[in-house]
Amino acid sequence: MDFTPETIISILIGIGLAASVGFRIFVPLFALSLASFYNVIPLNESWQWVGSTTAIIILGIATIVEILAYLIPWLDNLLDTIAVPLAAIAGTAVMVATVSDLDPTITWALAIIAGGGTATAIKGSTGTTRLASTATTAGIANPVISTVETGTSIVMSVFAIFIPVLAIVFVILILWFLFKFFKLFKSKK
Repeated sequence: MDFTPETIISILIGIGLAASVGFRIFVPLFALSLASFYNVIPLNESWQWVGSTTAIIILGIATIVEILAYLIPWLDNLLDTIAVPLAAIAGTAVMVATVSDLDPTITWALAIIAGGGTATAIKGSTGTTRLASTATTAGIANPVISTVETGTSIVMSVFAIFIPVLAIVFVILILWFLFKFFKLFKSKK
C-alpha cells in the first residue's frame, strides 16, 4: 500500500465533502456529481455513475428541495430526525466515491470512520443547534441558521473539490468550534 499524493488528495476531498454532508446532505453529493461530470475530480470506478446526467438532475432537485425544506421551522426539526443516519450514509458514500488506489478494506474503514464519523458529528451538532434555536426563539431564528448551514455546506464542498488542504483546515476549525460551543453550553447548565 502506497499513499501517493493523488491518494492523499482523494482522502482530503472525501473528508471535506463528508464534513459538508454534516450541514446539508445533498449539496456535497450534487457538487461531487458536477465535479465528476466535468472531470474536475476522478471517482472510484464503481462510483462513475455519480457523474451522469441523470445523477446531476436527481441530486440537483434533491438539493433544492432540501434547502427549501430547511427554511420551514417545523419541517427542519422533522428532517433532523432522519438526517443523522442519512448523513452517516452520505458521508461514507462520498468518502468511498473519492478515495482511490487503496485496498477496499482500508477504503471502507476510512469511509466509515472518517467520512461517516465526520458527517455524523457535524449533523448531530447542527440538529442540536436548531432544536435549541426552536426552543429559545420559537423557530424564528431557524431560517437564518439554516441559511448559514447551507452556505457552509456550499463553501465546504467547493473547498473540498478545488482546495482540499484548505477544506481539511476548515473541518478542523469547525470541529474545534463545535467542541468549544458545546463545552460552553454545557458549563452554563
